[in-house]
Amino acid sequence: MEGNATYTPNTFEMLGGLEGVRALADCFYDLMDEIPQYRKIREMHPRNLGQTRENLTLFLSGWLGGPPLYLQKHGSVNLTELHAHLEIGIIEGETWLACMEEALNSQNIPEDLKTQLLQRFRVPAEKIRVTCKERREGLPLFSNDNIKK
Repeated sequence: MEGNATYTPNTFEMLGGLEGVRALADCFYDLMDEIPQYRKIREMHPRNLGQTRENLTLFLSGWLGGPPLYLQKHGSVNLTELHAHLEIGIIEGETWLACMEEALNSQNIPEDLKTQLLQRFRVPAEKIRVTCKERREGLPLFSNDNIKK
């Protein structure tokens, strides 16, 4: 997704560079740990969030216009496939976005940037939700046995 970001070149810097992105990721996961309304999405993550926090930081760095650290360390990532095994519906997607909004609100960044970021986060969140729904419902299967001869 790094190549698909539509942010201005300074979004990464507006968040405070890697330090600011890391603070956002840490706050996001801290809120998941601390606030009961985020418990369901917290349970979708490993018990130890160390690597998860780092991966989000690295991913957001590139996605927000900074260095593509996740790509350099792990290669490309398909967020929809990465999350497809989870039970993510509308409630889970909106809960994730609410948690991210709360994390953004705790950062010292301009309101217009927060608004822009929430709109941008909504795009992959919706794609992930749709992919998870399709996996839950199953895709139509094609078989030679279904062809009438």
